[in-house]
Formats: sequence, structure tokens, C-alpha cells
Amino acid sequence: MSRTRSQARRCAVQALYQWQLTGEDVAEVAAQILEEKDSKKVDVSYFRGLLSGVVKQVDKMDALLAPALDRSVDSLDPVELAIMRMGVYELQYNLEVPYRVVINEAVELAKTFGADQGHKYVNGVLDKLALTLRSTECRKKRSSQ
Repeated sequence: MSRTRSQARRCAVQALYQWQLTGEDVAEVAAQILEEKDSKKVDVSYFRGLLSGVVKQVDKMDALLAPALDRSVDSLDPVELAIMRMGVYELQYNLEVPYRVVINEAVELAKTFGADQGHKYVNGVLDKLALTLRSTECRKKRSSQ
């Protein structure tokens, strides 16, 4: 797993969180986040792809999330919402990334930034969604175990 991609996800979650709370222009948010980071340690194009992809399709990401939640999207913790939106986006569009990597990265981000037990919720939701969005990959993985 690429450390620069992990850093890109970390930056994307921070940017999504800031965008969700402030409604600032996403390009400005991205510039602020990247200014604070050592860009050699961040896969900048992956970061920009995640951020712009989630923002452009936020309604679709929320619609994909909704059936896997036990509450409304609006009532989710903003940090966990940013993490799950990004996770759903990766599951849906970044098919070259194994679903297990997407979920593990999201769980680690939730442990770092989220509420005390939030990582368990993020794991459960994304695991449910992986069964739908990556059903073939999930079946192959389970049948080879």
C-alpha cells in the first residue's frame, strides 16, 4: 500500500470535512490543505481526484450510503461522513484499489480523526456497501479463504 496514497486520503478527508462545515470553494480548500503538507509525501493527483470526485457526486455518494446506515446521512458525525463519502467513492470508482484496502484505510482514518468507536461504524457501513458495489470481488475473496 502506497504511503503517498494514504496521505492523499488523509488530506482528502481533512478537505472534505472542511468543505462540509464551511461550504468554502473546494479548490481553495484543496490549496490550503496542500500548502500545509509536504507534497512529496502526498499523491497529489489521487488527492485531487478523490476530493473533486466526492464533491461533484456528493448526492450520489449520500444515496449510496443511505441504505447501509441506521440513521439519516444528516445526523452522521461530520468526520465519519467525510470518511464514508470518500470510501464509497473509492469503492464505486477506483476499482483498481482492492475493497479491503479502501475499508482498512477508512477505518484507520476514523481511528485517527473520528469519535471513540466511530471506526467500528465506518467499518460496518463500508463492509455492507462493498458487498453491493464490489460483489464479484467480495465473492472471490470469500471463496478463496
